[in-house]
Amino acid sequence: MDIHNTSEDVVFGIVQNIFEEIQNTGNPDNLCLCYQCRMDTICYTLNRVEPHYIVSNRGFSRLEHHTGVKRQQTEADITSLSYRGIRLVNHNMRPTAPHDGTNTHQQKFNQPLFDIPTISGRIFNGESFEPITGIDVSLYLGGDLVEMRNNNWQNPYTMVPSTPGVFSFWPAPIHAELPDISQVFNFSLKIYSQNYEPLNHFFNISTISKFHTPNSYTLNRTFKLPDLYLFPPGDGEMNGEDI
Repeated sequence: MDIHNTSEDVVFGIVQNIFEEIQNTGNPDNLCLCYQCRMDTICYTLNRVEPHYIVSNRGFSRLEHHTGVKRQQTEADITSLSYRGIRLVNHNMRPTAPHDGTNTHQQKFNQPLFDIPTISGRIFNGESFEPITGIDVSLYLGGDLVEMRNNNWQNPYTMVPSTPGVFSFWPAPIHAELPDISQVFNFSLKIYSQNYEPLNHFFNISTISKFHTPNSYTLNRTFKLPDLYLFPPGDGEMNGEDI
């Protein structure tokens, strides 16, 4: 089943960032930062956070459409809750788990992958500045249409009124020869519509190959593109260079 709770991604990202910050500042309170304590902190936080479920890029685009102050407040609340969880977990550490940094749940799968983050952006009419609907946006890598994570994510993506102006893609992981290899992937967005000038927008995403379990989610990492604008035929204007 491909239903996904996006709150998991937000919590996972925030807790991981907090643990890394504690580690980078020398861990002055001598907290346990092992794998098990991280997972227990994530579970503690998730059990106290409202879930948000999606099944496709439509759902993700709808979440992106409702960004702003509410999201900032939600992330602030989750951060506060995560810090509380870290303290409680450290006072009640699992006696059966190693707390020396060893990951007892080391992945058994030995396939290194380049995990591409979710890609999101907005498209507007360059004359009226209204969000665009009713057109297809295609994501390419080189000259090939990019494969999506699963069938619930479409490429090309059709801009619809329920998520005006917002598009999103979740590319499938790309196989790597070895782990810990840094590579830059050159993507492009292509839009062709009889009502607008063609648009080709090029951008780069850099990532490092890692070992992953099947169906691992990375929605907590979103690559956001600059706003793009479409113009009627004859009034074309260049949208952003490579980023």
